[in-house]
Amino acid sequence: MKAGGWVVVTTMVGLLGCDGIRLEDRTGTPALPGSALEVVADLDSPPGNIAVSRSGRVFVTLHPEGSPPVKLVEIVGKQLVPFPDAQFQQPIEGVPTFNSPLAVRIDRQDRLWVLDFARYGRGTPRLFAFDINARRLIQHHDFPSEVAGFLSMVNDFNVSPDGKSIYIAEASPIRQRPALIVYDVDRRVSRRILQGHRSVQAQDYVLQAPGREMKILGFYPLRIGVDSITLDHRGEYLYYGPFSGDRLYRIPTKQLVDPALSADALEAKVEDYGPKTISDGLTMDDRDNVYISDPEHSAVLSLGPDRVLRTIVKDARLRWPDGFSFGPDGWLYVTCSALHQVMFMGKDAVRQHAPYQVFRFKPGPPSAPGQ
Repeated sequence: MKAGGWVVVTTMVGLLGCDGIRLEDRTGTPALPGSALEVVADLDSPPGNIAVSRSGRVFVTLHPEGSPPVKLVEIVGKQLVPFPDAQFQQPIEGVPTFNSPLAVRIDRQDRLWVLDFARYGRGTPRLFAFDINARRLIQHHDFPSEVAGFLSMVNDFNVSPDGKSIYIAEASPIRQRPALIVYDVDRRVSRRILQGHRSVQAQDYVLQAPGREMKILGFYPLRIGVDSITLDHRGEYLYYGPFSGDRLYRIPTKQLVDPALSADALEAKVEDYGPKTISDGLTMDDRDNVYISDPEHSAVLSLGPDRVLRTIVKDARLRWPDGFSFGPDGWLYVTCSALHQVMFMGKDAVRQHAPYQVFRFKPGPPSAPGQ
């Protein structure tokens, strides 16, 4: 759901229409007060996504929209330490270094995975895996052009509990050809699936973030396909939905990892699971509650197994709640990227609206750190 740079805008204008409606406010009385939000960090640049290890180490991408000189950091006390080191932060042709990383996850094998959308496929979209203790790259995958090529956006992802499969949302905000991608960790092979299916397609909603209607050049609604994505703690179902959409879907992962399954057979396994808000991040706890970040209303909601939406916390300080990660002791961490205050606005706006926060709170049931 992220955009970046006027090079992209001119292409998007030609693809998006002027129509659009508002999704009704689906928030209600929050279960937790705003005081439940604890500030983890104040940042000079908008954060992107977050991953917290089982020992409590906190890793955050700095959002490409803020043009940060450092792309991925570990928060150590009040210091931002480049991860894995300073040299990895700038793209070097022919060398696996960062271009525009956004999504991060820590799997149950304690590997830090980083997804780099490479300025909408204008570079080489990549997936990295690091040993967080050795601060060492242990695997990387360059997506082939037929999986994530020019003008793609590999946006967010989740890793299976056994660490063998990775499920990726390709939001495709420019070409409007969203899809899911499945990566086989052992075989180091990626496949593109469900392209154009209703469950990944943007709907005709106009995003109204606090104080700003998100329209390109003031006329063209920002419409984003599949972005929100998460797994249950058993790894049995993948839950996902378009950023610009009002429904959450799920599909059994055993179907996703079967390359022999036909496209029609795979589409038949998609289930319309329940309602959601305009959403960015998703995560799940051990009781199968799906947590949903709502950038329109500065809120975090949950969708339980009863498929009823509930508001967990709602506070004006949640400026575009973006990425989630559970940490130890039941803490749920959330980044606030404030994209409505900085997107297409330039460096002056980034400085004007600083600092940017990472919060944490305890929603109730725990989940595996990194989830």
